Amino acid sequence: MLTILGLSALIGADFFIGRKPHDVSIKEAGIWTIVWIVLAVLFGIGLAVFGTSQASGEFFAGFITEKSLSVDNLFVFVLIMAKFSVPSHLQQRVLLIGVLIALVLRAIFIAAGAAIIANFSWVFYIFGAFLIYTAWKLVQEARAGDEEDDWEENRLLKSVEKKFGVADQYHGTKLFIQKNGKRIMTPLMVVMLAIGTTDVLFALDSIPAIFGLTQDPYIVFTANAFALMGLRQLYFLIGGLLKKLVHLSYGLSVILGFIGVKLVLHALHESGVSVPEISIPFSLSVIGGVLVITTITSLIASKKQAQREAAEAAESGDGGEGPGDTPKDKDSVEA
Repeated sequence: MLTILGLSALIGADFFIGRKPHDVSIKEAGIWTIVWIVLAVLFGIGLAVFGTSQASGEFFAGFITEKSLSVDNLFVFVLIMAKFSVPSHLQQRVLLIGVLIALVLRAIFIAAGAAIIANFSWVFYIFGAFLIYTAWKLVQEARAGDEEDDWEENRLLKSVEKKFGVADQYHGTKLFIQKNGKRIMTPLMVVMLAIGTTDVLFALDSIPAIFGLTQDPYIVFTANAFALMGLRQLYFLIGGLLKKLVHLSYGLSVILGFIGVKLVLHALHESGVSVPEISIPFSLSVIGGVLVITTITSLIASKKQAQREAAEAAESGDGGEGPGDTPKDKDSVEA
């Protein structure tokens, strides 16, 4: 309960400070990103001091995993913002409320997952197989070069829009307005719901992933909370750098595949099969190492690609005829 109150106070303070719609600067986004990371680190240290080192290790492994998976969400958030043409000064409000909706929905998923795991240990096989399949699918999509250029509304969002109706333009920070005696939603409300409900699709792999690192619902929830609450600032901080993380899908596939194998081994161990279990320190090392390698290789690949494109542009510019190199008319009569 104290944790819930503490998180609520932090979210309330964040909302109060950013209550006035404005364009978020890189400096502001950077400061708040550091604040949320520091708070997460302090919380993890607190678990070690007042709890156990095992709980602390599980939190950090879960937090880093959720943080890395949530970066993938940013690609979709960018598409949603573009599709709804959200004014830049309203994007912060959209992300704050959208992420809060996502956090509530994830809490429901976590509670359901914890209840299922407590009663049916064989569900670890399903979770493990699903994560391994998701990892394989990510690799296939990355190899095929599939990139989402558009975003389609989910069924829940479409049904809500149909029931309430949507205004044809933004009305500041208002979520509902009166039109012809009927209360209808503004585009701002729609995009908030879009952010929150779309995140649920990502929770389908991230929630099983973190349950592969810890079965403590308290740690699962707090790791998700800290990862999601820092996501808004990360959107403004690295939004323009997302395209440079060209190997992100490969890195995430390795992490999901690793956790999937860990879940299967854990399920076998619970069934009485003599198999080794993967420790939290080792898991933390693998996850952290994969993210570092993925980031470095992505930046190197992006730099090389930019150099190739610059060279090709220079060659195409030098290879053609200049504007003054007009060929002589063959039919012209020489004097």
